[in-house]
Amino acid sequence: MDKREGIPISSVAQESIAADLGIAAGDYLLAIDGKKPRDLIDYGYLVAGEYINLHIRKKSGAEYIYEIEKEYDEDLGLEFDTKVFSGLIECRNRCLFCFVDQMPRGMRPSLYIKDDDYRLSFLDGSFITLTNLGPAEMTRIIEQRLSPLYISVHTTDPHLRRRLMGNRRAGAIKDQLERLAEAGIEFHAQVVLIPGINDGFYLEETISDLAKYWPAARSLALVPVGLTRHRKGLYPLQGYNKEQARRVIRWAQGWQKKFRQELGVTFLYVADEFYVLTGEPLPEGKHYDDFPQLENGVGFLRLFYDDLANLTLPGVPKEPLTITLATGVSAAGAVHALADRLRQVENLTVQVEVVPNCFFGSSVTVAGLITGSDLLQHFQDKELGDILFLPEAMLRRESDVFLDGMTVGELSSRLGIDIVLVSCPTDVVKFLEKGGEEQ
Repeated sequence: MDKREGIPISSVAQESIAADLGIAAGDYLLAIDGKKPRDLIDYGYLVAGEYINLHIRKKSGAEYIYEIEKEYDEDLGLEFDTKVFSGLIECRNRCLFCFVDQMPRGMRPSLYIKDDDYRLSFLDGSFITLTNLGPAEMTRIIEQRLSPLYISVHTTDPHLRRRLMGNRRAGAIKDQLERLAEAGIEFHAQVVLIPGINDGFYLEETISDLAKYWPAARSLALVPVGLTRHRKGLYPLQGYNKEQARRVIRWAQGWQKKFRQELGVTFLYVADEFYVLTGEPLPEGKHYDDFPQLENGVGFLRLFYDDLANLTLPGVPKEPLTITLATGVSAAGAVHALADRLRQVENLTVQVEVVPNCFFGSSVTVAGLITGSDLLQHFQDKELGDILFLPEAMLRRESDVFLDGMTVGELSSRLGIDIVLVSCPTDVVKFLEKGGEEQ
């Protein structure tokens, strides 16, 4: 069989069933009970049983079928580099505000791939548009209970959605959401807000439509459109200014009060960026319920401040220690607040570096879109002390790689400083309490 017909095994867990069978990294998974899994979802279903036949091709080319008896749901120990074995399902839209279209030229090809894969929405929480789903994919979602999904709605008006997304199939969104809801498939929705385009009457309509799908529709986030400095030749768009952002917050509060009375939850959440832009106080933690859209920038700052409020300071270092806390513009206030708390510790000097986004432009302020090259450019020739703390959000999911391909190790080497990745104030304290040992 051709190697392309098999799924490469990247590693095998120690003391696992696969390891006991002598299966190793570099071997290929060909089939389970005669079926080749299309993705990690299929794989999970196929290996769940107590009796399975595992078809493997070794690096030598020899093929084996292992008859395995195990506990139900016991893992085999096989690991793969990708979660979608049959190839990524890419986006077919031409959105007016597409972030990938705003990327500079000359970067790694993988950065220009537009993911719109329903399987990764289920597995990783990435947002999809549903415009590339056919009957077979919709049936699979329902039959395999791929719930919850994360859906970029943007508007429920069919004409406007087709215009926004440059796809004639985009207008079917309400029919698709209704079918998912009727089948008991839950979903979280987002609206990327563009001033003067999908706000106003259209946004009122969208929120009203989505609320009708509760409880299948679990949450709706309003996120400001992200515009980079690389928009030459693209549709002219404007981002939010302070007054416009304030109106969004005030207007949303009326809906939120209504939903808390009728549904018992806030349901409609406003991204942290709106609060940062206006200087408006963040809502209390109970406003965010179970923080359903944290990775969409909704409620992260509230969690940060709550963690900070309960922070127990570390002990005094034996030797004088200087650390640098780095962040993007949006979280600067929160990180300065953390620094002020840590400065109460004797022998500890705390610096804060707010890193501007030169790569995408100054209008992009979130830490998650700061690149390794931005960090290198900002930090070179600066005295950073003994340890540089960076937010984990700067890295691509489940990796040590920044958006532009630079690794943490490479940045650490070029700056000549140890780098520690953290997600909250407590992470910083835990590292300091351990005396600089890896967590």
